[in-house]
Amino acid sequence: MAHSVLPPSPITAALADRYAVERELGRGGMATVYLAEEKKHGRKVAIKVLRPEITAALGTERFLREIGIAARLAHPHIVPLIDSGEAGGLLYYVQPHVPGGSLRDRLVENAQLPVRDALRIAQEIGAGLDFAHRKGFVHRDVKPENILFADGHAVLADFGVARACCDAEDGVTEVGLAVGTPEYMSPEQASGDAELSAVRNAGGRAAVPWQHLAGGDGAACHRGAPAIAGGPA
Repeated sequence: MAHSVLPPSPITAALADRYAVERELGRGGMATVYLAEEKKHGRKVAIKVLRPEITAALGTERFLREIGIAARLAHPHIVPLIDSGEAGGLLYYVQPHVPGGSLRDRLVENAQLPVRDALRIAQEIGAGLDFAHRKGFVHRDVKPENILFADGHAVLADFGVARACCDAEDGVTEVGLAVGTPEYMSPEQASGDAELSAVRNAGGRAAVPWQHLAGGDGAACHRGAPAIAGGPA
């Protein structure tokens, strides 16, 4: 899998005393992720940096909420937080680098996973989501790119679009703004419903197993496509 060459970035210089930034790992709707080495402990980490245009459009509250969520959610199937803050005018947080790749990588290699593997992944990610839900948080962006593998086990990353269920009117998420990935959203989330609950997080939780069992896209799950068309009996 090809990796992006590290472009010039203010974060590289701003964090040079603590992290040696090596390359860009990827870009999402809210942030850019860099692979780096933490100088103090000599370990590989992923630094997630909020995009300047997102900061300008939405403010820093949503990202600060993300940092708070990541710090509070400690679970074997949720990627933990190492560090966070502001540097060079940019907001960032740091998590361990998970070298086992993502579920998306596996689906690129094999559109359909063995049923046993699919069920195990769904169970492990479900355990992480259940823990978050009991703490009052909804992930809002459960998709193959956010499911990583550590020592063969599935872990859930990127609570960047998560929010507290009980804080639907706190102004962090604007009413009518749908946050997440359309193919894996529940209908309520896609419509920008501010009153999302843990139950409605089931949209992504259902669409992801559908995709790695059926070999289709996540949207097919919500369209009511026939179950595992063409798949093993």
